[in-house]
Amino acid sequence: MKFITDHLSSIHDVAIYPIISLSIFVTFFAVLGWWVIKADEKDINKMAELPLDK
Repeated sequence: MKFITDHLSSIHDVAIYPIISLSIFVTFFAVLGWWVIKADEKDINKMAELPLDK
């Protein structure tokens, strides 16, 4: 574990990576939540039946 912390501490501005990752994660789920709320019910039903179609 000491190797990892020593290696990461040598990287300049390493603290920005968790912020970027969290921003991408929050943005993705916010957009996904907005899409679920705004989606038309017949489109959702159509997509739900896709695995059953042959």
